[in-house]
Amino acid sequence: MGEDDTQPQQPDEALLIQRHDDRVVATLNRPRVRNAIDQDLVDRLHALCAELEASPRILILTGAGGVFASGADLNQMLQRRAADARAGINTRVFMRIHALPMPVIAAIDGYALGGGAELAFAADLRIGTPSAKVGNPETGLGIIAAAGATWRLPKLVGEARAAEMLYTGRVLTAAEALDWGILQAIHPADELIGAAHALADRIAANDPLAVQHTKTALRSTDHPAIDLALQAELFESPEKTRRMTAFLERRKR
Repeated sequence: MGEDDTQPQQPDEALLIQRHDDRVVATLNRPRVRNAIDQDLVDRLHALCAELEASPRILILTGAGGVFASGADLNQMLQRRAADARAGINTRVFMRIHALPMPVIAAIDGYALGGGAELAFAADLRIGTPSAKVGNPETGLGIIAAAGATWRLPKLVGEARAAEMLYTGRVLTAAEALDWGILQAIHPADELIGAAHALADRIAANDPLAVQHTKTALRSTDHPAIDLALQAELFESPEKTRRMTAFLERRKR
């Protein structure tokens, strides 16, 4: 992992960012409202996405104060009308996070509810603590989970389980989220970020272009054409030659 190259962030900033050579750690930092996602936080996430689109690195998303994100900011949601819904304020930033060139890891402590759950679903990988709770209670508030849950959650847990969660507002415990496939692992709270970095280390040890092309293939429906086109590019890569040669030389020893 590269050295942190940022200046210390102000504690009242809504999104704390630590930049390293091969990864960025972004911490949602609105603990007084349980990291509820408001327009300012959406704007900051868009700015971070622009940075990572221009300079691809692994992204670790987490939350301050023992909470990932309790949902969209209801004070703002209460004022929104049809035009705001059609604008897809949260939807579009979560889609942008989902489409980032390098993998996104969500490190979840405490609540990931509503829009917070949909932010987690937009990640490639999710790990949590024993106190993690994941769910979409939107129907109880007179709205739907329109920022990704209706199409990403079925891919994670299957249509029937997704329907149960979205119709009833059921909130899963960490153990249930692990069993259902939303979480890949559970770690003690004081080890969560270290575990996220360890996962990022394993990704960063591989060829970045091969990782990016793997993510592109995973997101595509044009199989096998996309896989063969991406593989063709990698077959001409000097990094492929270097890594395979090094592997063969190590095997000879």
